[in-house]
Amino acid sequence: MKIVQIYSHLNGLEYLLVHKKDLWNEVQKVIQSVDGTACKTKVSKEKTMSGKVFYSPIDMNKAFSGLLAKQGWAESRVSYWVTKSERLIRQTLAKSADEQKAEIEAAGEKPIFSYNQTDFVKDRVAIEVQFGKYSFVAYDLFVKHLAFYVRDQIDVGIEILAMKALQSNMSSGPGYYEGELYNIIRNGRGVPAVPLVLVGVEP
Repeated sequence: MKIVQIYSHLNGLEYLLVHKKDLWNEVQKVIQSVDGTACKTKVSKEKTMSGKVFYSPIDMNKAFSGLLAKQGWAESRVSYWVTKSERLIRQTLAKSADEQKAEIEAAGEKPIFSYNQTDFVKDRVAIEVQFGKYSFVAYDLFVKHLAFYVRDQIDVGIEILAMKALQSNMSSGPGYYEGELYNIIRNGRGVPAVPLVLVGVEP
């Protein structure tokens, strides 16, 4: 596959070029190594498009996953505790999971366990390969990457998305680069408050 567009949010790309250049080069090589044509496997069953072959999001994810795993990218989780009290959440937000739980219990409230998980983390950089529904992309950008950043697990997040030209030939309706770029810019320069690199790809 090829990289068609890149957007740097809060100097995410600049950070990689200065501090993690080898890692950024590795990510680009992984993208270029994915055989997009081999992922065109989904035959439409809809009457109006019967027999048309689409790119399979599942196959594309598998291709990326295998290549990233070979380079040492691995799943990571950030665990935390929540409660119904806004005051307690603000008070415990930056603390460790154990400290959060203890403080919530000490205040007489019930701690509720939660976590954020990302598939690919290496050397304080997170990657999400997102060919799922558009709502998943929004969660990645505005919740997941931010959670890892706030918990001091990463310095930058990378979101790999289909360009609209690819998305139009996929078997489901995933989010796409141009739409998510709009969403980020619409929210203003400082939102989300985590350095990000949006990468738009095509076969």
